[in-house]
Formats: sequence, structure tokens, C-alpha cells
Amino acid sequence: MRKLSFFVIGVISCAFFVGSNINNKDITAKAEESPTVYIGGMTAGFTLKSGGVQVVGLSEVKTDNGLRSPSLNAGLRTGDKIIKVNDIAIDSIEMLNKAVEKSKGKEISITLERNNETINISLSPVKDKTSNQYKIGILARDSVSGIGTVTYVDKTNNRFGALGHSVVGENKQELKIAESYIYSCSIVGVSKGVRGKAGELRGMFLNDKTLGKAEKLCHCGIYGTISSDFPTDNLKRTVIDSKSVAPGKAFIYSTINGTQPQRYDIEIVKVDKNNKENKNYVIKITDSALIEQTGGIVQGMSGSPIIQNNKLVGAITHVFVNDPTRGYGIDIETMAKE
Repeated sequence: MRKLSFFVIGVISCAFFVGSNINNKDITAKAEESPTVYIGGMTAGFTLKSGGVQVVGLSEVKTDNGLRSPSLNAGLRTGDKIIKVNDIAIDSIEMLNKAVEKSKGKEISITLERNNETINISLSPVKDKTSNQYKIGILARDSVSGIGTVTYVDKTNNRFGALGHSVVGENKQELKIAESYIYSCSIVGVSKGVRGKAGELRGMFLNDKTLGKAEKLCHCGIYGTISSDFPTDNLKRTVIDSKSVAPGKAFIYSTINGTQPQRYDIEIVKVDKNNKENKNYVIKITDSALIEQTGGIVQGMSGSPIIQNNKLVGAITHVFVNDPTRGYGIDIETMAKE
């Protein structure tokens, strides 16, 4: 199986309409003991911090004395994460560049993480002949942009829940939420899932349509504040309640084209409320239209709400790589506790 991870996408601004072809009629009456929420299914763009500066490549710096690579000579490797310079925490490329420039070529101490180990190295930045700035010879990134699916929106407190699982970087360490807004995302294409290879949705951020702010990333998903003017006229409402969930027919809402969620039939094959990895449901896509377009579950669909007996019972989180029509889901009550 494979966790439905983020994928890097281009950031493009364009106009769009937030909504769905779903009418606003409540799926079920509000239960006394269960909160009523709006069902999601729409995709959203997030930016996640790596908790440092990730080295994605090593390079040479053109100096007056020829090409030099301080990082390569000091033993830095692709995949290392720089977390401190001279014992000062570094969480962005901008902070790293300022620390390197401040050195004026004098030796600096770098603390990095590699394979869950903390390593200290020293190197001397060199001045780039072209830019006249000091550099250490790395290609780096400090965040990952990608899309996930919003599971529910609670307008009583303007909160949302999405994704249903944690997000990890290339070093398998959990990423951190950047202090940034989340945006609507338009799906412009699909790489179909096939046996042995997970598919993915291809989308673009719609920068003029802010949905809210992402504030928390944990093992159950991404959470934050939804904009007070977020439109809900075309969204259905239901209760969060998985007490009676059982193997059998169900459906999901997901967006695989444009910005509008659609309903697709599934079957809940197995229920395991006690699974400690939040793989509480095994599900199978039975909707022929979805299988035709995507092959089943693809990356970007994580967070798609699962509905059974007119109640929100969970969200899709993983796909079986050897059978893209099958995957795992998280129990909604576990997700909602966060």
C-alpha cells in the first residue's frame, strides 16, 4: 500500500468558482451527540515546511580562483537537512543565505540531520564571481507544495480537517506546517493508477481564492481555520458518526476534474476500529466512471470523505499499489478528535 502523499505542483493564478453540483439539502438530521459539518471533497493547496533546509543537490561555485564546492568538500550529501548554522536555528533558505553572507568567507559550523542522526561539520563559504555573494555550493528547498482533499468543514467554529494522514519528506521525517494560507486547487489532469504504480492528480493553485489557513499537521491529517466567507451553498451537511459503520456499500466525494466534488460509489470491505496506524477501513472503488478516469484511488484523493448510511464515517488515506481500486481509510471520529 502507499500513503497518498503530496506532489509538487506549479503555482498559477486564475479565476474559478468554488462549489459543486451537490445540492445543499442535509443528508441527515442532526444527532444530539454528533456534530454536524459540511462534507468536503474539494481539493486544496498546502505549503509544508521541512523543519530546516533540505539539500537536494550539490553544486560548484564560480570564484576568482576557479570552481569550488565547500559543501562537497565538507562532506554534505543530498538528502541532508541543515537545521543550525553557528548554533542558530535555520528553518528557511532565506535564513541560511543570511547566515552564509554574514560569514564573509570565515568558517561556519553547520548542524545537520542525516538518517535520524545529528552531525556537525565546518566549512568556509566562498564568494560567487557572478553574484558577488558568499555561497556554500548547494541546491536546497525549505518547503513542499502540494494538494490534498478537504474532508469536512465545521462552520460553528470555522475549522476544517483534511488529508487524513501525516506528510513526510524524502528523509521520511514528518514535515511541519508553514505559516501560510491554503488555496483552492483546480485539477487539470490525472495520471491513471495501474498495478505497481500509484497514479496522481495534477493540479494548480488558484492564488486568488483563499480557503483559509493551515495550522496543524499531525498523524491524522491537516487542520486549520476556514475563511469566514467560505461558500457552503452547494455543499451537503451531515453528522460525524461512525459508531454503526460496517462492511457494505458506501460512497465518497472527490474532485478529479476542475474544482467541483463528485459522488463515487465504493464498498467498505473491512472495519478495524482499533488499528493504531489509522487504517481503520479497507475500501474498494466500485464506481465504473471513477475507475475509467483514474484507475481507482490516486495521490491527491487522500482526505476524500467516506459516507455510509448518510453519515460521515471516514476519509481515504492510502492506496494499494498492486491494486489501485483498493485502499485504506481513517475513522472520522479519530480524525475529528484532532
